[in-house]
Amino acid sequence: MKQLAYYQQKDIENIKKLRILIKELPPFCNDFFRGIEPRTSSRTRIAYAYDLSVFFDFLAKENPFFSKMNRLDIRLEHLEQLNISDLEEYMEYLKYRFNDHNQEVINKERGIMRKISSLKSFYNYFYRIEKIKNNPAALVRLPKLNEKEIIRLDVDEVALLLDEVEQGENLTDKQKSFHNKTKLRDLALLTLLLGTGIRVSECVGLDINDIDFKNGGIHIHRKGGKEVTVYFGAEVENALQDYLDERFGIEPMPGSENALFLSLQRKRINVRSVENLVKKYAKIVTPSKRITPHKLRSTYGTNLYRETGDIYLVADVLGHSDVNTTKKHYAALEDERRRSARNAVRLREKPSL
Repeated sequence: MKQLAYYQQKDIENIKKLRILIKELPPFCNDFFRGIEPRTSSRTRIAYAYDLSVFFDFLAKENPFFSKMNRLDIRLEHLEQLNISDLEEYMEYLKYRFNDHNQEVINKERGIMRKISSLKSFYNYFYRIEKIKNNPAALVRLPKLNEKEIIRLDVDEVALLLDEVEQGENLTDKQKSFHNKTKLRDLALLTLLLGTGIRVSECVGLDINDIDFKNGGIHIHRKGGKEVTVYFGAEVENALQDYLDERFGIEPMPGSENALFLSLQRKRINVRSVENLVKKYAKIVTPSKRITPHKLRSTYGTNLYRETGDIYLVADVLGHSDVNTTKKHYAALEDERRRSARNAVRLREKPSL
């Protein structure tokens, strides 16, 4: 039997997990998840399931009517009885609560907005298919977001980061003991992230045959299942070639035969491991910045925009479905370019002296 691609394996795992989560929600929720399935990824639906679970927890803990009911006995018509005050109380509840393990949970604006957005989608679905006549969620205003500064590496920090990966001079003795075993892999991985802007999930999902050295590209599966080719330059190619010389000498564990990047256990490397190795090296080079794989993606987007000035190209390469998402992230750079253009057009020639 042919081995499934990484993204297919993850999708199956997510669907199994989603089925377990849905069983813990009121039965009518099944209709919602079936309705959104054609236009959402399994990861998105899992996020919806978690968010709805928090909402039903709130009803059980804070609402006198629902506190007397078993969650699975809640019916759709019961949700119509809620009003905007109930949902605003839910928004307040989200700021500070305790989960099922009695652990303290504090949500900031973005976390609250996501959960309220999930609830709006939930209500909107049943309102659209005319299963409910009252939609109190439509009246709830989303919390105002404070724009966060986009953290990225400066040009000199990129060079210092790759130098540290290559040399490992400032690592601890324990880290140095592993460095020789992972140096080529880590250098290829970070060079690829910085040189293409791909997502960490896309990176760990790469198979060896996804690399096309002839055309200088890698085949990846974007969010939503779209398959695209992302192109790389000479630095990325050299780092990948050096690593592959080593990779072909490693006997992978069953199930990871095709994986490009392997862990020390000879299994496909996972997202958490990549996050940890980025943090390990970045902490040495720029301790004041909290650098993650996504920040390397922002670094690539910044460099590409500065070089090309083409926001639509940046959006396409990064895989943003809406260019406004890209503009939001690089608004400061756009303003910088507009300011630099103020003297580009001459209205009158300067008089000769």
